Amino acid sequence: MVDAKEKKRARYARHKRVRKKIRGCIERPRLVVYRSLKHIYAQLIDDDSGHILCSSSTLSKELKNKLKKTGNMSAAREVGILLAKKAKEKGIESVVFDRAGYKYHGRVKMLAEGAREGGLKF
Repeated sequence: MVDAKEKKRARYARHKRVRKKIRGCIERPRLVVYRSLKHIYAQLIDDDSGHILCSSSTLSKELKNKLKKTGNMSAAREVGILLAKKAKEKGIESVVFDRAGYKYHGRVKMLAEGAREGGLKF
């Protein structure tokens, strides 16, 4: 049986392996996803300068009062749509998707679909 520490260590190893291959720049920043049991977070990062260009989460002011539950797939979709809206305001249309070692399933998939729905291209 695999314990929680081992699962976390394996996810972190997958994330490090993927980060060797993908890199975000100002024209095409990296969209990073982090999920906890209660919330989901997304950021657009320019790896050349090391700056966060914009971010969104279920704790954002725009979504906090709108969402009834924050740990479900519909909340993740709303986070993706909000992030795409913020990115469009900054002139960002295309991104590199970094799922941070998580499976492309459930909340991570819904966040990506919400970002695509909002107008971001992967």
